[in-house]
Amino acid sequence: MPNRSSDALFQLIKSLEKSEKRNFKLYITRNSASDDLKSIQLFDAMDRMEEYDEAQLLNKNKNIRKQQLSNAKAHLYREILSSLRLIRQEDNIDIQLHEQLDYARILYNKGLYLQSLRTLDKIKENARAHHQLTFLQQVLFFEKSIESLHITRSMQDRADQLATELDAVNEQLRLISQMSNLSLQLYSWYIRHGVARNEKDEGAVQEFFEKNIPADLSDCQGFYERLYLYQSYVWYAFIRQDFLLYYRYAQKWVDLFEREPFMMVIETSQYIKGMHNLLGAHFDLLNDQKFRETLKQFEDFSTSELVKNNVNNRIQTFVYLYISKLNQHFIYGTFTEGLALVPYIEDKLKEYWIYLDRHRILVFYYKIACLYFGSGDYGKTVDYLNKIINWKVDLRTDLQCYSRLLHLIAHYELGNFDLLEYLIKSVYRFMAKMENLSRVEEEIFRFLRKSFTLTPDQLKPEFGKLVEKLKTYEVNRFETRAFMYLDIISWLESKIQHVPVQDVIREKYLTGRRR
Repeated sequence: MPNRSSDALFQLIKSLEKSEKRNFKLYITRNSASDDLKSIQLFDAMDRMEEYDEAQLLNKNKNIRKQQLSNAKAHLYREILSSLRLIRQEDNIDIQLHEQLDYARILYNKGLYLQSLRTLDKIKENARAHHQLTFLQQVLFFEKSIESLHITRSMQDRADQLATELDAVNEQLRLISQMSNLSLQLYSWYIRHGVARNEKDEGAVQEFFEKNIPADLSDCQGFYERLYLYQSYVWYAFIRQDFLLYYRYAQKWVDLFEREPFMMVIETSQYIKGMHNLLGAHFDLLNDQKFRETLKQFEDFSTSELVKNNVNNRIQTFVYLYISKLNQHFIYGTFTEGLALVPYIEDKLKEYWIYLDRHRILVFYYKIACLYFGSGDYGKTVDYLNKIINWKVDLRTDLQCYSRLLHLIAHYELGNFDLLEYLIKSVYRFMAKMENLSRVEEEIFRFLRKSFTLTPDQLKPEFGKLVEKLKTYEVNRFETRAFMYLDIISWLESKIQHVPVQDVIREKYLTGRRR
């Protein structure tokens, strides 16, 4: 993949669709000033680039000196945003309310106070209907300013009513802020560390959660208070591996949008993330029927105009839809069949490269590596795991650890015994440093070290002994994370039965033994 460009203007231009590019040129050519014509030339030059190269840009645009480039790019950036604002304002309630507030301010500045107040009343009504409390707060502050500076006689007891309204909105915003902070901080903890590794992790997360959750949850009545409350419970439950609680609140998250479907338009990304978590909950609980139903619902949503007409919605839907499609093959044990998805996913990762955060890309790499491992292609498994291992370690230490463990097992399958002694020590040190060693991993390392001294005839009973040991840990909540990332028991059973690991998982699915 190409290097991710950090140039903001280049990223913005590359994000434009054909219709948006055409609209920009129509917008800017209405003014024939020389600066605007230079902007079009700069726009065209950057649009033709595959990757941003400043030296090449200056070489092909002799009329722009290096000292002028920064200002020229800043001007072009503003012009593109202005053109987008004109064609996108009907799609977004925020933009609509901003525009109405601009009109109210213009009327006020013209001295038309009563007309300004009538416009503000309409904005309040629209903001309340769409749960846009920050706009409601701005309107109330503006109304207070007008009433305090001018004798409008718009209504009796105006001051008391405005004060009461503003106090109620401020309290609601305080609660939303508290809940959204809690949700964000829990999600941040998960992105950095993954799930709770031990009682210490769980205790720290539980203490933080209980300290920051409102004492009286009945106060959470509005859409956004409930949304962030459900999100907080989702992250809290997932970190603690409480999958039933995780499912319960992921379902509440999605149901919130089902009850107020117009909010899907306003908070589309939040709905998409809710569907992702609901699918994740069904996957973790191995609830095949509900998983299929929810996946079908999500796939239908992915073809809606709401998704197709918005770049961000398309990207987010692709990420979560295809993570779920990969997960479905893990449930069914159809790893080889799932490999058919890989070329499309690779193409989309290239297409969306400048938009995707590294966390999502790493998750795709790991899941694709698991597909190849399950299908018996250990060379490809190593290739995809190397993409993760060679990435700078600054997030998802659990993913880094299990990538190294699967990488070690793939080399074991490849018979690269000259590498194994070094890899065992290296991976063990890494996981110990990251405080990521559970009893399951300790047993795996112990077995791999011992396996060097065993003959093929001696190995099979040792595989059996290890399976029995690991099965005793399946009921331990802090050990289940090892089985989430790598179905080590099915791998060991495949070694005992001398069949591909996907055959073992497929048989378990068909006979219901994975539930």
